[in-house]
This record gives sequence, C-alpha cells and structure tokens, in this order.
Amino acid sequence: MLPARELARLVSWVPQQAGSAMALRVLDMVLLGRAPHRRRGSAGHDMRIALAAIERLALQTLALRPFDQLSGGERQRVMLARAIAQEGKLMLLDEPTSDLDLRHQIEAMQAVREIARSRGAAMLVAIHDLALAARFADRLALLAGGRIHADGPWQQVLTPANIRAVYGVDAIVGSDGGIPYVIPVGAGA
Repeated sequence: MLPARELARLVSWVPQQAGSAMALRVLDMVLLGRAPHRRRGSAGHDMRIALAAIERLALQTLALRPFDQLSGGERQRVMLARAIAQEGKLMLLDEPTSDLDLRHQIEAMQAVREIARSRGAAMLVAIHDLALAARFADRLALLAGGRIHADGPWQQVLTPANIRAVYGVDAIVGSDGGIPYVIPVGAGA
C-alpha cells in the first residue's frame, strides 16, 4: 500500500460535483493540486504549473475569485485545472463535463486528453454523454448493473442493440465527418 502522499502524486481525481463549501480563491484551489509535490523551494515551480493549468482551461479572469461564488460549470473547470496541476499518471474523472456548456465540454475534454497524452498518463472517465465519450475515448466500456456489457472502440460498443440492452431505448448511432453521435429516439421493446 502506497502512502497517501505518494498516491496523490500518482492519481488525480475530479469529483462529479465539487460543491461550494470552499471559500478559497480559484488560484488556491488549483494550487491544492500541487500539495503532494510540495517541498522546500518549490513554490515558484508549483505556481507556474498552477497558472499554466488555469490558462489551459481559460480561467484567468476567475483566478482571484472565491471558489464558492462560482457557477457549477466554473467550479467544474477549476476542479479539472486542479487535476491537471496535480500531474497524476492516472486521472480519474467522474462526470468531468457536468454543468458545462457545450463549448466548455469540448474544450475541457480536449485539454485533458491532450495533457494526458503529452504526459503519458491514463484517464478513466465516467460519463453519461455517449457521443462525448466516443469522441474523446480510445476505448469505451458500457456498464449495466455494475458489470461491463461491452467494451472496445466506440464503433463496436455504441450499437443500437447495446444501447437498447443497457438503457432500454432505441437509438440512432453514427458519425458525421468522423465525429460520433448518439440520438435516442424512443423507448425500446
């Protein structure tokens, strides 16, 4: 078993909902991601990493605002920036796009994917938006009743039969210009 500090250096986590209980500034929330890496003389390095994460998620205008005064989507982007600043080799993201508008969903998923790839990090993302998952995941696992119903490339996993079996709805699945889509059309038989 790894000590908690070592585990925190390896694993970054974004919860589904960040809540609003913390009155820290956005910058300080992102700097919390650096806590497992802190050592004497690392403050400047940690600040540069935190500011780069803030910039990557376009949070500069919010950097000095209190976290508890942000909207749900803004909080979620701050939590993603914190996870990026943490530099874990494994990023666990639970509904990382919850409360985000369409633009920020795409930007956030692009940022996290690019950063994970550039670091050689793995991402495990729990997400209900099947089209977004298909667009950014190398591999999908479709769960039903706590078990894997199907896994592999999105084209093999996101079939009308699998969606009907797991969600009980009929769906149209395809891609347009390489961008996958899933359109639920009605209750399945």
